[in-house]
Amino acid sequence: MINNEKVETVQDISLGTPYNVILFNDEDHTMNEVMDQIMKAITCSREQAAAIMFEAHFTGRAIVWTGHLERAEHIAAVLEEIRLGTKVEPC
Repeated sequence: MINNEKVETVQDISLGTPYNVILFNDEDHTMNEVMDQIMKAITCSREQAAAIMFEAHFTGRAIVWTGHLERAEHIAAVLEEIRLGTKVEPC
């Protein structure tokens, strides 16, 4: 028997304001240490981690990840495990 009930869908779901995880340039760790921690935090390739690390190195800061607040705070905490400078800010 087929159920003919009407299913209503919700289309405009808001997940809230997105947040950026900012990584600041670091003079206390090697480039490899920073890349390793970025890969651990966001599960990315070495090439992606290198691009983020170099952006922070040359410009003073880089966006590591953008998304919902709870995940952003978790990613920042992983980066801070080795005392990297971070900030979580709304986009």
